[in-house]
Amino acid sequence: MKAVVMKDVGDVDVLEYVDRRDPNPGPGEVLVGVEAAGVNFMDIGVRQGMAWTGVSNPKILGVEGAGLVLAVGDGVRDFVVGNRVAWVYAPGSYAEMITMPAESLVPLPHDIDFRTAASLMMNGLTASHFATEFYPVQQGDIALVHAAAGGVGSLLTQIIKLRGGRVIGRVSSESKRSVATEAGVDDLLVDRDGGFAGAVMRLTNGEGVHVVYDGSGPASFQASLNSLRHAGTFCWFGPVLEESRAVELFSLPKSIKIGFAVYSDHVRTAELLRKRTAKLFDWVRQGKLKVFNGGVYALADAATAHADMWSRKTSGKLLLVP
Repeated sequence: MKAVVMKDVGDVDVLEYVDRRDPNPGPGEVLVGVEAAGVNFMDIGVRQGMAWTGVSNPKILGVEGAGLVLAVGDGVRDFVVGNRVAWVYAPGSYAEMITMPAESLVPLPHDIDFRTAASLMMNGLTASHFATEFYPVQQGDIALVHAAAGGVGSLLTQIIKLRGGRVIGRVSSESKRSVATEAGVDDLLVDRDGGFAGAVMRLTNGEGVHVVYDGSGPASFQASLNSLRHAGTFCWFGPVLEESRAVELFSLPKSIKIGFAVYSDHVRTAELLRKRTAKLFDWVRQGKLKVFNGGVYALADAATAHADMWSRKTSGKLLLVP
């Protein structure tokens, strides 16, 4: 099979499109033919040496995708050859084939296409966690969503709106306005420099927002704090790609609550994974949730996809197709 491996830690030039031996499923595992694989900032973090450091190189990147069951190992009862499936976390997804534990898979309904599913798993479950569990948005709540045109931000915006909230969305350039607006952002801020807190306070009549969803890293941390109302909630996520910072709890203002949200806590059992993914599929089926595709690349062009994502010039979800 063909796969994309990182031969070392570094820039996109460490990625190689190579031949690998076809995998076989062990007991409790399923072999899947990959129809589409999602590209995530997590993958860039792995390539830069910030995760999976215990796995020797060369290693196959990618964790998310959708495809067809090709074979099942002993003891697998939930899936048979030919089933359509999707997954949110299975290391080695930048490949034509992959094996994984059966409990990592969810059934993919026939009215949800592979590319939609591969775009929805990581970003959709992350957005669902943020808006329904970490901070369950209530009718009338005001949320500040950073990167509102991104893969997570565009889905998060829509889920907040489904729950009756109002969204102040921040994007880095005018080119992202259309996606953020279509996703349902009520008030859009175009800002690259972190000077958004004043605008947020004006839009909320000096009160601040109920919740901030900020995955932009330390550069926006203080302005996000300043955008919250008393007893507001700060949902911090994904700053693994930039230098982190210590937070002095005694210095946090206005009795705010802060936490680092991780999608895996939302799907901590196979039952929850399937239940919450089915909900996302239902919203797509009903026309309540739209996936914004930012680019489809051949598997061999994974390096280009990484470069485009890192440039922050893309909107929506990027996919690799074998």
